[in-house]
Amino acid sequence: MTLNHYFYCCLGIVKREVFRFFQQRSRLFSALVRPLLWLIVFAAGFRAALGVSIMEPYGTYITYQEYIIPGLCCMIVLFNGMQSSLSMVYDREMGSMKVLLMSPLPMPFLLCCKLIAIAFLSLMQVYVFLLCAQLVDVEISLLGYLTAAPAVFMIAFFLGALGLLLSSLIKQLENFAGVMNFVIFPMFFLSSSLYPLWKMQEASIWIYWLCQYNPFTYCVELLRFALFGQLNLTAFGIVLSATVITAVLALISFSPKFSQKR
Repeated sequence: MTLNHYFYCCLGIVKREVFRFFQQRSRLFSALVRPLLWLIVFAAGFRAALGVSIMEPYGTYITYQEYIIPGLCCMIVLFNGMQSSLSMVYDREMGSMKVLLMSPLPMPFLLCCKLIAIAFLSLMQVYVFLLCAQLVDVEISLLGYLTAAPAVFMIAFFLGALGLLLSSLIKQLENFAGVMNFVIFPMFFLSSSLYPLWKMQEASIWIYWLCQYNPFTYCVELLRFALFGQLNLTAFGIVLSATVITAVLALISFSPKFSQKR
């Protein structure tokens, strides 16, 4: 096998996932409606009650809409990662995964290509959302758009690997949807997506520590700094470590049904 075989295989898997995504037009609509509701409706109500003080990476006072943008972007990535993993469970039950894994290329490489495709779709959805956010006076510099791309890709790869790990552990489609919600909502709400950590500390010390140990918090902070053209080394190190560990566990635990029949 040459590098060309690996490249065209990866490109083919990414194209398949992109075409599949655009065939499900309601998926893009639902992916954008949820964060836009938070941005337009909830943020308008919370802005008066929740003032945000000067904090890194912001050099001055900011509106609540500006504060929650990174968290809402990560929410898009989180939902896309879980929905893509749900489709993997469906493919495994329907036998479509068998066709993919019959390729002569190594199974870990094929699964990594699936994660790359998930990350590409997440990146596309995040940028569409950021363009929509311009309509509510959320300004992001051109540098921020450029530096956010690798951050979003890494976060999407991590959350996609987490979804793959869950899909490997949960064999039935009907059980996965319930577990997916159990994972999504605690990860999102017990993080710095909606409120700064110092506000959490003022409210409840044990909730603050839950937020501190939640890797999703560092995903949000990594993207928050990236949108301002800065790198949060602590968040980068934690997200990178979580990505590697989760991806390795997902690849080890992945065992399609048909593998037992060989």
